[in-house]
Amino acid sequence: MPDLSPIPFVKAYAAGDELAYVTQSFSSASVVGDGPFTARAAELITKLAGGVGTLLTPSCTHALEMTALLLDLEPGDEVIMPSFTFVSTANAYALRGAVPVFVDVRPDTLNLDETQIEAAITSRTKAIVVVHYAGVAVEMDAVLAIADKHELKVIEDNAHGLGGSYKGRPLGSIGQMATQSFHGTKNVHCGEGGALVLNDADLLHRAEVIREKGTNRSQFFRGQVDKYRWVDIGSSYLLADPLAAFLTAQLELFDQIQAPRLARWQRYDELLTDWATTNGVSRPTIPAGCVHPAHMYYVLMPSHEHQLGLIAYLRERNITATFHYVPLHSAPAGEKYGRVGPGGCDVTDDISGRLVRLPLFSQLTEHEQDRVVDGLLTYPL
Repeated sequence: MPDLSPIPFVKAYAAGDELAYVTQSFSSASVVGDGPFTARAAELITKLAGGVGTLLTPSCTHALEMTALLLDLEPGDEVIMPSFTFVSTANAYALRGAVPVFVDVRPDTLNLDETQIEAAITSRTKAIVVVHYAGVAVEMDAVLAIADKHELKVIEDNAHGLGGSYKGRPLGSIGQMATQSFHGTKNVHCGEGGALVLNDADLLHRAEVIREKGTNRSQFFRGQVDKYRWVDIGSSYLLADPLAAFLTAQLELFDQIQAPRLARWQRYDELLTDWATTNGVSRPTIPAGCVHPAHMYYVLMPSHEHQLGLIAYLRERNITATFHYVPLHSAPAGEKYGRVGPGGCDVTDDISGRLVRLPLFSQLTEHEQDRVVDGLLTYPL
């Protein structure tokens, strides 16, 4: 009898001290935001992602919304971003009345195509948002040169990339701001959580105010003011300290969590090389100078029919694989609130209909991975 025990697409990892830390947090008086575990987790994130400071948030979506507030966007302003990304990347700016301008991705890394950015810039452009897809860095030298030329801010949506780097620089430390995700599907997590990493001290000060409902409450708790007041626009963007406690336990063992993921990613790549080459299937491209954190492993099938066929074929074997983003530029809200850059989004349309993500998590065994690989090798192409 073949082994048909279920293999999920992702499985949240428990490092060991999560529940003890959560209990410790609930046993203290600091169960709201900005408690001791919040400070510890922020410190660990800053070490991994660089920057001058980190603010924990309830999600990466909230961190992105904070970047929109820090940009002082007005209705009609424009923000350049890839169409091949999660909806939160666009929503954050559309909520402020800004127009997401969708630019195509490269066919190799599936990252924002740096050669198409400049043509999409207008007098209303305020920022460029890059998404390090699968934790593989965007070509940041080119992006920064364009941004400097046109006096634009650069935001890194680094939801996939914590622990990755570009030419020796940690992902998250390159633009003026970066956002992180600690959703349960990420390498390290707290169920739902995020962070805003700031690389500018002035932005960090204002971000503290925005995160505390537009008040200088953080300064008050540091004894810098006698009372806290409403001083700016803002909202409630604090992560509860028990969730920060859970996250702290994960971050403290970041390397331990990463090691098996990296090993499984590399093993997929080695076992699938010949099959992919023979059958016209593309594997992830990792440019020189880029270090990725093994957030996902995917294949690009020769056609949309084979994308659907492979997912169904693996499902028959109780293996969960899945597609990824549906292009934002052609989504109903994307057509309503955004626009497409002059180069179009042909690559995005193509790869979205061919990409299949394979199971990848720290607890994935070699036996389970062999079953996944066998599913690909026996799929009738």
